[in-house]
Amino acid sequence: MGRAEERRARQRGARRAETPGGMGRSESPGGMGRSESPGGRRRSESPGGRRRAEAPGGGRRRFPWKKLMGAFLAVCALGMAAFIGLYIYIDVPTTANADAGKQSNIYRYSNGKVFARDGEVNRELVPISKVPKGVQHAFVAAENKTFYTDAGVDLKGTLRGLISTAMGRKQGGSTITQQYVKNFYLTQDQTLTRKAKEMIIALKVDQQRSKDYILSGYMNTSYYGRGAHGVQAAARAYYDVDSKDLTTEQGAYLAALLQAPSQYDWSSATDTSKRLVKQRWNYVLDNMVEMKWLGPAERRDMKFPEPEDPKPTPGLSGQAGYLVKAANDELIASGVDEAELGARGWDITLAISESKQKRLERAVKETLNAKLDPDKRKVDGHVQAGAVSVDPKTGDVVALYGGRDATRHYLSNATRRDYQPASTFKPIVFASALQNGSKTQDGVPITASTVYDGTSERPVRGSVTPFAPPNEDDKDYGQITVQKAMNASVNSVFAQMVVDVGLDRTKQTALNLGMSKKAGGFEERPAMSLGVMGASPLDMASVYATFDNHGKKVTPRLVKSAERGDQKVKPRDAIGDAVITRQSADAVTSVLTGVVDEGTGAIVQSTGRRVAGKTGTSDDNKSAWFAGYTPELVTTVGLFGEGEGGRQVSLSGAAGGGRVNGGGFPAQIWAAYTKAALQGQRVTDFELDTEQGAAVAPTPSPSPSDSGASTGPSAPGSGQPTAPSGSGLPPSPSGSEQLPTQPPMPPDGTGPTVEPGPRTSRGTDGGAGSDAGTAG
Repeated sequence: MGRAEERRARQRGARRAETPGGMGRSESPGGMGRSESPGGRRRSESPGGRRRAEAPGGGRRRFPWKKLMGAFLAVCALGMAAFIGLYIYIDVPTTANADAGKQSNIYRYSNGKVFARDGEVNRELVPISKVPKGVQHAFVAAENKTFYTDAGVDLKGTLRGLISTAMGRKQGGSTITQQYVKNFYLTQDQTLTRKAKEMIIALKVDQQRSKDYILSGYMNTSYYGRGAHGVQAAARAYYDVDSKDLTTEQGAYLAALLQAPSQYDWSSATDTSKRLVKQRWNYVLDNMVEMKWLGPAERRDMKFPEPEDPKPTPGLSGQAGYLVKAANDELIASGVDEAELGARGWDITLAISESKQKRLERAVKETLNAKLDPDKRKVDGHVQAGAVSVDPKTGDVVALYGGRDATRHYLSNATRRDYQPASTFKPIVFASALQNGSKTQDGVPITASTVYDGTSERPVRGSVTPFAPPNEDDKDYGQITVQKAMNASVNSVFAQMVVDVGLDRTKQTALNLGMSKKAGGFEERPAMSLGVMGASPLDMASVYATFDNHGKKVTPRLVKSAERGDQKVKPRDAIGDAVITRQSADAVTSVLTGVVDEGTGAIVQSTGRRVAGKTGTSDDNKSAWFAGYTPELVTTVGLFGEGEGGRQVSLSGAAGGGRVNGGGFPAQIWAAYTKAALQGQRVTDFELDTEQGAAVAPTPSPSPSDSGASTGPSAPGSGQPTAPSGSGLPPSPSGSEQLPTQPPMPPDGTGPTVEPGPRTSRGTDGGAGSDAGTAG
């Protein structure tokens, strides 16, 4: 045997010796090899004689951990190589981005004419030395507690941001350094490329610049809302002080504000938003205590510093400021980032018609403002007017009046929701009755001809909450049809009707038609029928435009287009699906023509057009309304009594007259504007699909009844018609278009009826909003 054979033999023997009992690794007890079973069958074979798969060398196949680990390390190596390459390739820009410079937003009428420029950017750069240390720490505590010790990048936060960006979502987590780099050097674009650049530049900036330099840049480039860019502008906008005079409490609010400037602006925040911003404010201060930048005792003594009311941006005087604010709010609500909008550079075209806008402004000026003299009468200085005009076919807001001047009265009267819409809500109650097929307490279907008991202060039947509202001047109407009750705005009828329909159903109908869930006081109680919740002229324009559009939901739209470089914003849809049937909507329109023909809105007959509308005068005469429409145009006008500090006060005595009713100044403004806005256009009829209401047939006088709430209805459409179907005016004997004769208007301009004296509300359910009678 040669040496090689001897060596191999020794090796085989050594391997056999390694197994217990001296058996070879291929043997089992009894002399069988490992590949054999007791029956002599090889272990690698199945009972059917098939061999089981074996890994090379006779063993079972194992999971390839080594290969996976190798692949993982290779990917890591490639990632590191890519990062090193990007780090070498990407330099810190030598100049700021365009957004960090001075820009303006341009606002145009629908015809393309520019009516406002919002800029230059309201920013004043201040050195870090002019920001108190406590305020500096508040910003760090709010956004990036490790700012003074980190390398400028939060790897975990950046990774989350990259993943979210790749999935099409927005995600925070950036350090102060990264946010400064984004604000000053890059853009707000949510892309992987921008996020990668942000991280690399942040690392380099952190190496090249001091922490104070970076923090100063961050505070000076951030957007705080109210058009304020930078901490100095924010200090002025919210507390009317220079940045050097900010307290730690105020600084903590400004730091908290950066998370959602519009939502957290105290002047316009909802109750929920106020709660959230206070939580954020407390979070900032608690973090300062944790970081030992603030003592616990000092922290306990701190109170939330409510900001001052906002001041208008210079240069946006008159109606321009109201239009710009409303357009910005609509863009933000549609998804445009507020910081992007605040960075300027946008070209925004509104649906506002230049000619209609000027006519609306003129109507308010000549019909109302010219008659007010605050030097003679204190109440005249409390009168605030708001109006919105909408095209019901497109949903476009073609004119908007927010107040005398946006630089003198910041809050827009066109969009405020703090006043009651009063009896302009009553058509919603009737619409809900029709839509839900509701019946009276006696089981009679509710239609325009249904008879109710119009006795003043009659307690409603079927209500858990007692309610017995008075009519205007406590006038008793006895048995009265729904049509005539709408004409005269009889409170007792609609208080009973809302219970017959159901409070929850009525509220849902109101929301479906366009009233806002954000409105205050929208409680399910019988007083709802009198319009005691809050609503804006814009809200009520949505409701009445939906009636005019045969039940298809109209959500008024102000912005037609908005562009910024290659970025374009698609305008929101203004016309939606039907929220009530055409028959229900058209029946409401038909009934509302009666309010104009012979009711509280008769003054608007002067337009010479087919008109449907409703007046409203709230409790204590704090608001007065007229909401009306033609087939072509829907307009709502509201007057609001606003005293010092925003306190709601009575309008009574304004312009030297008595009570200000919806059929007075609001209806006069409506008529003057509508006549001018539609001048030269053909007079058209409402195209109605209904057999009830004043536009179809007269409502016969009811016979006496002993029923407490209502009696059976007269047959819809019964009697000799006084107007063809689809007409909002009674026909002339010859068939030509002639206006009905009306009594001469009294000198005070309150309409063809006698001005009633003051009335008091005595409902047991907070009977605000009662305003029936000929002045309702």
